[in-house]
Amino acid sequence: MKSDLTQWHIPPHWQQVQALDMHTAGEPLRIILTGWPEPQGKSMVEKRLYCQAHFEELRRALMFEPRGHADMYGALLTEPERDDSAFGVLFMHNEGYSTMCGHAVIALTELARSLGPGVVEEQSLNMDTPAGQISAFYSSESQRVGFYNVPSFVCQLNVPVTLSPQCTVHCDIAFGGAYYAYVNADQLDLALIEQNYEEIITLGRKIKRTLSGVVELTHPEDPSLGFLYGVVFYSNSQVCGVDSHSRHVCIFADGSLDRSPTGTGVSGRAALLAVEGKLGPGEVVHIEGLLGCGFDTSIGETFQYYGHQAVRPKVMGEAYLTGKHIFCLDPSDPLKHGFILR
Repeated sequence: MKSDLTQWHIPPHWQQVQALDMHTAGEPLRIILTGWPEPQGKSMVEKRLYCQAHFEELRRALMFEPRGHADMYGALLTEPERDDSAFGVLFMHNEGYSTMCGHAVIALTELARSLGPGVVEEQSLNMDTPAGQISAFYSSESQRVGFYNVPSFVCQLNVPVTLSPQCTVHCDIAFGGAYYAYVNADQLDLALIEQNYEEIITLGRKIKRTLSGVVELTHPEDPSLGFLYGVVFYSNSQVCGVDSHSRHVCIFADGSLDRSPTGTGVSGRAALLAVEGKLGPGEVVHIEGLLGCGFDTSIGETFQYYGHQAVRPKVMGEAYLTGKHIFCLDPSDPLKHGFILR
């Protein structure tokens, strides 16, 4: 039986998708290599819109069960938008397509490092995203890779969020490739630990839902970026690592819980810390995620950006390869396009 199974071939009329799986600080990433048609459009924003209109069933098939799960995350490599970029990348999850993803950029950069010739000198890697061009870097001397993010800035401070007649919390809203609401978990006596994931998801969903009807967000360069993507719970007191500055747990999309501290989330937090005078040029903070693994975050530069005091965050972390897959879609399978049970 076992030897017979090794001879099994996927029927030629079944759709096939090849992918690599990685994780960054525990957060999964499925990198789609073949089997997904090239999205049309000149810009990454147009390619994102094209995927939303034409490839929803394929996204669901690769992100949802039985091939994925409620917190699965994916990256689709495309033709670049700019001449000096190596490739474009679109990011997907359980709800649709995000605009930028730091943990995915770190994983893609680590993949490039592992495929490289092993030179010691630092190598640069530009990639196009819907939020803009990302400049990543790596070398063969270090397991840690990193990137310089898009302009990140504070949008609103001390925004009240009424969760019940007896409970109002305050949050800050900042952009780090996507808009996040930042909530100090200590306001809620919320334990940012693995065993508490259900309460964290429930509160994150509730805060996002409440804010989405109250806060209007616009992005100065692209209207399609003007939406609240997630809620970042943070705490300076609940860290595990002796060198950690704080702990982040992000709830994004449709209740997805990021295992990493969230690359775009720590970028927006860097902008907040800069405004508060708690992070200056040349200073590095280590922000950990739910599993204790984290990212080093610093400020590459500060500048004015459409009336905002903005920063260009530098984020560094580690990623690891976990598997190589050939997924297949049996046309007769009634669940071929996936499902989610939370």
